[in-house]
Amino acid sequence: MRKLIELVVPPAIGFQEDLLYAEIARKERLTQPFNFQILHRSIDARNRQIKINIRGICYIDEIPAPLISYSKKYPNVTHAKRVIIVGCGPAGMFAALRLIELGFKPIILERGKDVRSRRRDIAAINKEHIVNPDSNYCFGEGGAGTYSDGKLYTRSKKRGNFRRILEIFVAHGASPLILAESHPHIGTNKLPKIIAEMRESILQAGGEIHFETRVTDFILQNNRIKGVIANDTQWEGEAVLLATGHSARDIFELLQKRKIYIESKPFALGVRVEHPQEIINQAQYHGAEGYQYLPAASYSLVSQVAYRNIVRGVFSFCMCPGGFIVPAATQPGEIVVNGMSPSRRDSRFANSGIVVAVENDELLAFQKYGAFASLRFQQQIERLACQIAGNTQTAPAQRLVDFIEGKLSTTLPTCSYQPGLKSVQLTECLPPQIYQRLRIGLKQFGKKLKGFLTNEAILVGVESRTSSPIRIPRDPHTLEHPHIERLFPCGEGAGYAGGIASAAMDGERCAEAIAQKI
Repeated sequence: MRKLIELVVPPAIGFQEDLLYAEIARKERLTQPFNFQILHRSIDARNRQIKINIRGICYIDEIPAPLISYSKKYPNVTHAKRVIIVGCGPAGMFAALRLIELGFKPIILERGKDVRSRRRDIAAINKEHIVNPDSNYCFGEGGAGTYSDGKLYTRSKKRGNFRRILEIFVAHGASPLILAESHPHIGTNKLPKIIAEMRESILQAGGEIHFETRVTDFILQNNRIKGVIANDTQWEGEAVLLATGHSARDIFELLQKRKIYIESKPFALGVRVEHPQEIINQAQYHGAEGYQYLPAASYSLVSQVAYRNIVRGVFSFCMCPGGFIVPAATQPGEIVVNGMSPSRRDSRFANSGIVVAVENDELLAFQKYGAFASLRFQQQIERLACQIAGNTQTAPAQRLVDFIEGKLSTTLPTCSYQPGLKSVQLTECLPPQIYQRLRIGLKQFGKKLKGFLTNEAILVGVESRTSSPIRIPRDPHTLEHPHIERLFPCGEGAGYAGGIASAAMDGERCAEAIAQKI
């Protein structure tokens, strides 16, 4: 027998399995053994008495049904028609799996290293301040998300089958709890193994993945792409899916060189703020009874701020409870920061990007760069931040209240950012339209979230890779580039996604569009 059960319980019961089972047995008056599958779990912390909402299926004298319907039964595509995929991030990998299901052979070309080898280059950034332009937090197997958090939450669920994306992750080793949580998260300590399992699925089905293979040219004929050139080798296929991520600036340069149309795109720029996690826990959970059983608290903040009569959004981005700030530069001579969380989210720090929307109308000095206006502005800020902090991966930083009041911080609090910090006035590396709006926005956030506005918090610069500063256009129906036949721009780098899940869904959509085209 099976029964759908809905519960509203306190935190101690909602997040401790033995107490949850005891509560179900009491409520349903069960004396015999049973199994319980959580279908959905969410936290209601709007009041001081925190509630955990749980929905699930209770199985009595019956084997629980499988949590997922997805099966890793792929056809052998060794000798099938070939599709070239540039980039082995979530868009590229999920596109490859979908192409295999549809009977095509994906050939992935990835400039970076496999997920295990990549770890050494990431360590070199943190410890030795050495940035490998082809292997770092952004480039390599799994893309930027692999070593910077693994959050799967997305607002873009209408763009694809979000449940299917989660099930594919579970089929490759992710915890089934990501199917139930309202904000699913894998964690940067567990995602690499899952990515490696996905690689094995692609290879065993007859697909190919070539690491340390940088694309340097396109093979074009009569406004149709026939393939690419990488490592002095021609790679030809029925179509090319471009899934290079938001930091592959050399690909943008190549597109311009080959006169393939691209557009400047708005993005967001700011800093990363880090608080002691306990401050955020107290603010969100109100010190309520049992809050110690809850996961590290997060927040989402947004405000509309005017500067010189132009209103822009100031908002939190990629909030990482129980996490760390990491160096995300892709070239020597630039400073970029990002955030990540391990699966347990048990760091004593909470960090988030606090960024300001950047539109072309405030980049008049960069309009001479055409489609590269936003990108050149982004580059200038990243290089300036590096120069100000000493031309290493040491990042510029300032206490939060000191930044608002325009004071140089005489000391800096302990911070999770491993390469180290230099106390500076962040106004030295951010333009007025950014830092003035940040000051106002941070004050407003302090009114919305108790304890947020404190000098125990630190601002670390710069958070500049929130999204691609360039869009590679595509037909909304065929998903092809409007001028180059069989070129399919995809994912974050093309301007059509904003995270692991949305990039994965876009990869699947492009794979299906390729199959329909061919």
